[in-house]
Amino acid sequence: MRIDIYHGSETAVRQPRFGVGRAYNDFGLGFYCTEFREYAAEWAVSSGRNGFVSAYTLDTSGLRVINLCGPQYTAMHWLCILLNFREFDVAAPLSQQAREYINRNYAVDYQGCDCISGYRADDVCFTFAREFLSGGISYQCMDRQLRGSSANREFVLKSNRAFDRISFAGHEPAIYRDSYPAGAARELAALKSIGRPACKNDLFITDMIREEVKPYDPRLR
Repeated sequence: MRIDIYHGSETAVRQPRFGVGRAYNDFGLGFYCTEFREYAAEWAVSSGRNGFVSAYTLDTSGLRVINLCGPQYTAMHWLCILLNFREFDVAAPLSQQAREYINRNYAVDYQGCDCISGYRADDVCFTFAREFLSGGISYQCMDRQLRGSSANREFVLKSNRAFDRISFAGHEPAIYRDSYPAGAARELAALKSIGRPACKNDLFITDMIREEVKPYDPRLR
């Protein structure tokens, strides 16, 4: 199966290389892309600077692809991987308990996978994850933010096998004035939603720890 993916950055990337990048990205070291050209353009621009969208085709036949947005996973599985790579302030006792509980119940065997498809922990999604861990918002609030838009989906190449299957298909400029406003407006609207009252049956991290809520619990879907 062939898919089209896009990478947004300051410069065009004709030849992605295995082992290049930051080890503390959302899912660790890898080449971070999206299946949506318009969102790659948003990621490419920042602080008034233009950028580039590089396009690729990827043959996923025979590759092990973990889709964290799929029905067999929950937002807790995504959060578990995120806790392994991104830096969270977990000094507070509740955050420490939350990390232990999540690692115990929602670990994902991503070792040896070729690609990971999942939610992008941009500033907004990372804020929601941090607020959930500290007990400030419910699981349902975080889950709605993650699943509510395809803008925060990313596709990450993780292995040499995956890099061998990617083909450069060209690049185009990403213009700040065209791409930045839509993303900024979406972020502002999302952050405003944090203050909305929780529903009666919403689960907070304290509830989940106390009840030892497992991945198959229907309240997580």
